Amino acid sequence: MEPIGRKDFGEDFHWGVSVSAYQIEGGWNSDGKGPSIWDAFVRKPGKVYHRETGDIACDFYHRYLEDIRLLKDLHIPCFRFSFSWPRLIPRGRGETNPKGVDFYHQVIDACLAMGIEPWVTLYHWDLPLALEEAYGGWTNRQILDDFLRYVEFCAQEYGKKVKYWMVMNEPLAFTALGYLLGIHAPGKRGFKNFMPAVHHVALAQAEGIRLLKQALPKGVVGTTFSTSPTFPYRERNLNDLAAARRYDAVLNRLFVEPLLGRGYPVDALPSLKEVFQRYAQKGDEERLIARPDFLGIQNYTREVIKHHGLVPWIKGRPIPPKRRKVPHQAMGWEVYPESLFLALRQFAQYDPTLPLIVTENGYAAEGETTHDPERIAYLSQAIKQVHKAQQAGVLVKGYFVWTFMDNFEWAEGYRPQFGIVYVERRTLERKPKESAYWYRDFLAGKVTIE
Repeated sequence: MEPIGRKDFGEDFHWGVSVSAYQIEGGWNSDGKGPSIWDAFVRKPGKVYHRETGDIACDFYHRYLEDIRLLKDLHIPCFRFSFSWPRLIPRGRGETNPKGVDFYHQVIDACLAMGIEPWVTLYHWDLPLALEEAYGGWTNRQILDDFLRYVEFCAQEYGKKVKYWMVMNEPLAFTALGYLLGIHAPGKRGFKNFMPAVHHVALAQAEGIRLLKQALPKGVVGTTFSTSPTFPYRERNLNDLAAARRYDAVLNRLFVEPLLGRGYPVDALPSLKEVFQRYAQKGDEERLIARPDFLGIQNYTREVIKHHGLVPWIKGRPIPPKRRKVPHQAMGWEVYPESLFLALRQFAQYDPTLPLIVTENGYAAEGETTHDPERIAYLSQAIKQVHKAQQAGVLVKGYFVWTFMDNFEWAEGYRPQFGIVYVERRTLERKPKESAYWYRDFLAGKVTIE
């Protein structure tokens, strides 16, 4: 096989890195910012590794110019970051925060001045705490009005400068981890929280896309999904096969299918009928549907599912890589770059004319400084899978590494390191890793993938 270089992906292919506000900004209560559900959650004992917080994180709030210069030095063309809703609108509705509004203007302006294309995510999990306390956040239909006002504000404020927009980051992840399992903010548990949150997020996702497209006719508007192709633990065991199919319905299909007009995936998981029966209002069937300009695909691994009769709904559970004796990285996920090709192929089946962008993909290490050969090996294999998908006819138009620099990884704290730039936790000094220089050289056409 011929070596693969940047030019093989096409001139109109977007290359970049991704970050999110709470994970890098810090300045958690600076200059008028309101608290988010994560600012409250990290203060609850036992919720986050070593009781770490995003109070300072990477201090991007004060060091953004240094970081954007580093992006330029590494020749990274696109920078995906998120707006912090409580930094812009401290109580989630009502008055805006002028210093927060100015901050994102400065970030966007710095990117544009240095020839870097900003890609903005509107919701990357940091819900204003005031809305959670007032009415239960995503569990309450009232969230729709507040969210859409926030989207409209962002479109009006930044729409002349920002072309690329994403409404949601991984809706399944934040609804399941935050409203079903309670291991992420706001720490709620149970189907009574999860099911309404699913429906309101699915509505907000479609309404947000529609609103942005109307407000910004020249904008490119999408949303992102966490994906993990599912496999049965025993290939020919009918119970494992059925459990893997149910798991896939929740993990990969739950939010994309209603968006594209297929409704919730009740064919594989009939219990999902309850979401619509209990929480839908008249007209919701149409409101759930919108036509994005692209779908963001975020993939790190696959899941291998074994039947387990005691697990509600799914009747199955993932078998960890350690138990399967296969390589895994610092998040405990199997190292399986092929999952990216499988995820792209699965999502391409909905509409082959709808572009896909890999908005996150990466490798987590632990105790790492700047020497990271495992990440280089992983990224090169993952990028190869993107090329394989293109060769198979999948309309994939971009690839963003998660993440630019080592950051706060939610409940895992600072232990897992996904960054291509090392951040010394004590001084916050940035040091590009070998993978950052490898990515720079790949983007410059000096390195190819065998």
